[in-house]
Amino acid sequence: MLPSSSPSRHALWSAAALALVSVTGLVTPAQAVTYGTPTIKLSAAYLSGAVGSTGDPTVTVTLAQSGADASALTVAASKSTRTSVAATSDVTVTGTGSSRTVSVTAHAQGYADLTLKVTGLGGRTATTTLHYAASPGVQHSADARYLTGASDASAAVDVGGGYVVVGNDEDNTLRLYNGSASGAPVKTWDMDNALGADKEVDIEGATRVGNTIYWTGSLGNNKDGVYKPDRNTVFTTTVSGSGAATSLSFGTAGHRLRDDLVAWDEANGDRYGFAAATADGQIPKQVDGFNVEGLEFAPGSSTTAYVGFRAPLVPPQSGGRALIVPVTDMDQVVRGTKATFGTPIELDLGGLSIRDLRRNDKGQFLILAGSWAADDNSDPYALYTWDGVAGHQPVKKLDLPTADAGGWESVVSVPDLDVSGGRVQLITDDGSADLYGDGTEAKDLTHPEWQKSRSTWFTLG
Repeated sequence: MLPSSSPSRHALWSAAALALVSVTGLVTPAQAVTYGTPTIKLSAAYLSGAVGSTGDPTVTVTLAQSGADASALTVAASKSTRTSVAATSDVTVTGTGSSRTVSVTAHAQGYADLTLKVTGLGGRTATTTLHYAASPGVQHSADARYLTGASDASAAVDVGGGYVVVGNDEDNTLRLYNGSASGAPVKTWDMDNALGADKEVDIEGATRVGNTIYWTGSLGNNKDGVYKPDRNTVFTTTVSGSGAATSLSFGTAGHRLRDDLVAWDEANGDRYGFAAATADGQIPKQVDGFNVEGLEFAPGSSTTAYVGFRAPLVPPQSGGRALIVPVTDMDQVVRGTKATFGTPIELDLGGLSIRDLRRNDKGQFLILAGSWAADDNSDPYALYTWDGVAGHQPVKKLDLPTADAGGWESVVSVPDLDVSGGRVQLITDDGSADLYGDGTEAKDLTHPEWQKSRSTWFTLG
């Protein structure tokens, strides 16, 4: 037995092990830890917010530092180029570990470059820049949400679980959004190749029957009065899954509905002036123009579609009626077949025209009514209910506030109109809006993260 003053057996073995490895060179004496320079990466370098908004989009920052646990790193805003828009104290960072979430509270319209600084172990730091833009706040809705990545939302279809597929009139990309949250699309589908399109179809209307979504272009000339063949398009997509798991595939397309409408009108006494309205040089958004914006199927039908016109009014003057032309074989028109038409329907919408049509499973319609004019941000908008029966006039349900920026363009779905207090989701087309106060229209912004449309809920009495 070892005497009490002697080293313990454990100590002896440790000393022997150290002696052995010092000879063999298997380990080296302990050295001070050297930390590398930390890194900070943004999920998106451009971010848009709105003054006074809740639930604005956020960005994710990914942090790392060699030799250090990412949870030991700190990140904060260290500089703002325009504190009146957003100061460093308006930047909030949440989360732990290598991934953090950055949100910004806006105080004024405009732009600000925000420097984000990560501080790692050993006193090492790194920075990156978040390019931030803030649009004006919306006074009439606390639950407004912003759908980023495009600004010209023009048609929307509910796909369940709060998710919505949105068409844009400046490109042929369909975008899936979480309609209850601000941010970028969850998925996108570029239809250019499937459609064989060189230019935008100018998507303006959409509706769903079963697992098929029908889409229509405006069918009219462009804003300069020039005929663009790609706008004379109706097409379908097939839906699989729902909610965040929604997937779309291209179906079929037809490219003659405009021509058939003109020929039909001429054969019936040129009642609506379609031939003159589609002539070279004629702009579509005038009281006697030619511009389609609504699409929905008639009650109880999966073949007869109501095509709703933004222009013309009938007669083409202030106070005229809105026009619907039933296409009785829309299921075949999207395959390139010649269209056949039912008796046209003229609706009194208080001098407004059709911006969207939407029907629920009970056959109840909501009509989003607005101006035929090209620049109509300050013009009135309203929601009308209708039973879809020709000869029955719609009833005004709600006067809508001016859209602040852009115009009300899409009805996502229709609640049960027999129940008071139902809520309807509308989406704006903000493409012509000067969102950030520098004179640039939203559709011309070079960074898609700064482009956006607004989704807002309204309660029906």
